[in-house]
Amino acid sequence: MKFLDLIYLQEKTAMVTVCKILGISSSSQITTSQRAFSIQTFQGNKAVSNKESINEVSSNEKYFLNDAKNDNPLLKGNKNWLLPFALVTSLFFFWGFVHNLDPILIPHLRKAFSLTDLQSSLVDSAVFIAYFAMALPAGYVMRKYGYKFGILIGLVLFGIGSILFVPAANSLQYIYFLGALFIIACGLTFLETAANPYVTILGPPETAIKRLNFSQSFNGLAAFIAPAVVGPMILSNKNLTEKETSRMSSTELQTYLASEAASVKMPYLVLGLIILAVAVVIYFTHMPDVKDEDKDGVDGATFAGALKSMRLRWGILAQFFYVGAQVCVGSFFIKMATTTAGLEEDAAAKYLGIYGLVFMLGRFFGTFMMQYVQPRKLLIIYTAINILLSILAITGTGIIVVYTLIAIAFFMSIMFPTIFSMGIDGLGHNTKIGSSLIVMSIVGGALLPPVLGLISDATGNIQNGYVVPLICFSVILLFAFNGHKTNKA
Repeated sequence: MKFLDLIYLQEKTAMVTVCKILGISSSSQITTSQRAFSIQTFQGNKAVSNKESINEVSSNEKYFLNDAKNDNPLLKGNKNWLLPFALVTSLFFFWGFVHNLDPILIPHLRKAFSLTDLQSSLVDSAVFIAYFAMALPAGYVMRKYGYKFGILIGLVLFGIGSILFVPAANSLQYIYFLGALFIIACGLTFLETAANPYVTILGPPETAIKRLNFSQSFNGLAAFIAPAVVGPMILSNKNLTEKETSRMSSTELQTYLASEAASVKMPYLVLGLIILAVAVVIYFTHMPDVKDEDKDGVDGATFAGALKSMRLRWGILAQFFYVGAQVCVGSFFIKMATTTAGLEEDAAAKYLGIYGLVFMLGRFFGTFMMQYVQPRKLLIIYTAINILLSILAITGTGIIVVYTLIAIAFFMSIMFPTIFSMGIDGLGHNTKIGSSLIVMSIVGGALLPPVLGLISDATGNIQNGYVVPLICFSVILLFAFNGHKTNKA
């Protein structure tokens, strides 16, 4: 259990904490059993298992650990949580699936609408701006109406946004695709805000860690399946040069562009219909909504007080650049593979699937290593390696560039949870506020990819744009060296 505890404490409970600071647990929609398993305990920036550290955590944490089993009505002979758990677990796969189609969409839409790299990067901007804008409203809805209501809203938005790809393709207007993606991302915000903590209350508290890790594994599975299976369905491998398109008549060109845009219709239509079907099933399924009063108030917590922490200030900055780096590397992976290694689009999509698989494996390996190496030191090592790999991605040639990007994914895998945990460490009663500020910093995923695209367009070389991830990893390395310093919060 120690290995799974570390996985959960290092990343998954970070997401549970995110959901708490968004308002889900501040009134009456979350159980003390869920709180018990969302406690993050770090001593000297080293993760500690809840089971092993119950005598070392704060009195408030002890209260939740000791009280959890006595307060969950799901334990009192009610075994009806299995179907709800299966349904909620499916959500992890679906949002991982649609997220990992974005790197397929970017080169496809770039070709279909003759976009520059800057213009095609707006796919990421549409998605991450939605997360930034809808995070707090999603938390409010679930605090007021409960998890099931929030999940249903998320599924409806997700399904409608996916189906809107059909009229978007018919219109041949890029802006309509961006609008559909924004709607999908709004739905995903609701789903991710609800599903992470909800999984922990659907069943016995003693198996909450296993359940959440099991559910999250489907997200990683989707990261491999989506580009490897659906990618070739969308990408046509037809890459016409400017000279070839200039020779086409207007009718021929319009037919070509229409056929390129139309290839997204079926995958997204089927996905949208499946999502709406899941929404109907969940609507008619009894979904337990365990409630209690908020017993861990945040009296005296203020934004100003939280921002007094040097760790938090560095954490916000580092997370902004980390999310930006992750999105930059993944979103332009296919263009890097096709331009530097000469791969066909469908072959590049399969390598992108390997990229997602390696990211998932790196997460588990990194968590295992944290039993022996302090997270901060491991972050320093991994970030330094990624700085060197980024330089190789900029200067390398051929298939080595593709392998370099896959290696970057492996060493990126621990960064989000480690930065999150270090950033909120020591905040005390300001933890929820500090966590919310770190979450909001994911807007880096909306702002930095267009910078990469701009550099690529200006220099005519996509590799030059990877100076953006290089700078991002450099900032994260500075955080790893300086962000652990103590300051009052």
